[in-house]
Amino acid sequence: MYNALTIDVEDYFHVTAFERYVKIEDWDCFPLRVVANTHRILDLLEEFSVKATFFVLGWVAQRVPGLVREIMQRGHEIACHGYCHELVYAIGPERFRKDVRRAKGLLEDITGVPVCGYRAPSYSITGKSLWALDILVEEGFTYDSSIFPIVHDIYGIPGGERFPHEIETRAGKIKEFPISTFPLRIGWWQYRLPIAGGGYLRLFPAPLVGRAINYINTCESQPTVVYFHPWEIDPDQPRIRAGLKSRFRHYLNLDKMESKIKYLLNSLKFHAIQDVWNLSGNRIERTSDELSM
Repeated sequence: MYNALTIDVEDYFHVTAFERYVKIEDWDCFPLRVVANTHRILDLLEEFSVKATFFVLGWVAQRVPGLVREIMQRGHEIACHGYCHELVYAIGPERFRKDVRRAKGLLEDITGVPVCGYRAPSYSITGKSLWALDILVEEGFTYDSSIFPIVHDIYGIPGGERFPHEIETRAGKIKEFPISTFPLRIGWWQYRLPIAGGGYLRLFPAPLVGRAINYINTCESQPTVVYFHPWEIDPDQPRIRAGLKSRFRHYLNLDKMESKIKYLLNSLKFHAIQDVWNLSGNRIERTSDELSM
């Protein structure tokens, strides 16, 4: 069973946790660390003979197009993370369309190949922004990986499908690769535990995350979607003054993340999203109306 390994290529000052403290117009004032950190990730994946999907932020691609080309030349899939890392439900349909069209066009100009996949900043396709799926289909995307089927203060569709599936939108079908969760049951109480990577991998012990993924692979016969960011392997990044919750979410266990990623790469099988879909044979279908219920 292959699992989808995904990397959201953005820098430390792009994150939603700091949007109140760092203005978009000031981004160019911050030193770029995404290039060196992404090179470390590429070398790490090469060491373990793993291919992945890189969701590249358009703002990054415009400034360092050579990085995008190198990711592709090393055999990885290039996908779209939007241009300005703004929450989908905050910017609305018109700005969202302009954002993804700009980013997709930029990535395709750099790589010379179609960009088929999209991931929203901070998984911000939620019950109140499902219109985004229609726009993605209209703009030529064939798959999305933006839905996190949990309860969270920023993102999430709590009742969403946990595994890769197709969604019938008003504009046509799109494949969805939801971020993976573990079905935790204690008596009558049930909870979807987020184990997919990112801050959750920094929080939980790597063997626990590995066992949860292995359970989904073997007992539920499903692939998982795992993610992380280049800034998460960079404990020496500049510190940004922010609120306690934002600092906790961003800086927790940065010094342990690389070793945890190595543990998972050594313990499990990973590939790019497109290949995982072809290998899984999963053809569950849902409609966007069902997701909003």
